[in-house]
Amino acid sequence: MTTARDIMNSGARWVPAHETLDRAAQLMRDHNVGALPVSANGDQDRMVGIITDRDIVVECVAMGHDPSKVTAGDLAHGTPRWIDAAADVNAVLEEMQTHRIRRLPVVEDKKLVGMISEADLAQHLTEEQIAGWAEKVYSRT
Repeated sequence: MTTARDIMNSGARWVPAHETLDRAAQLMRDHNVGALPVSANGDQDRMVGIITDRDIVVECVAMGHDPSKVTAGDLAHGTPRWIDAAADVNAVLEEMQTHRIRRLPVVEDKKLVGMISEADLAQHLTEEQIAGWAEKVYSRT
């Protein structure tokens, strides 16, 4: 059985909710990632959301806001989604498809241990699985 741990990238990093978006962008650059889970201030065990490079551009820069004054917590909307490291790959696909998300944090014993992205799926799944996932995540309905 293929699990979330088998396909995840173990290089996931947190960004605290109080951190500014310019710093979050620097962390993304330094770690070569396009998304960061956002932790409650001072609590690396509690995820309050996830921000992406696109969020920073669309919801901050393009709106004329200063990324050195807007925080990661300001962009962390909704209920954070995650998957347990032991979850079967079908559960991973279901979670991502149901919530139409492209990146999924992986946790074990309530600790962040990795992140699953589109690239991770492409490396580990069959063409049929990837096509089904993409159809549900990217459909406009």
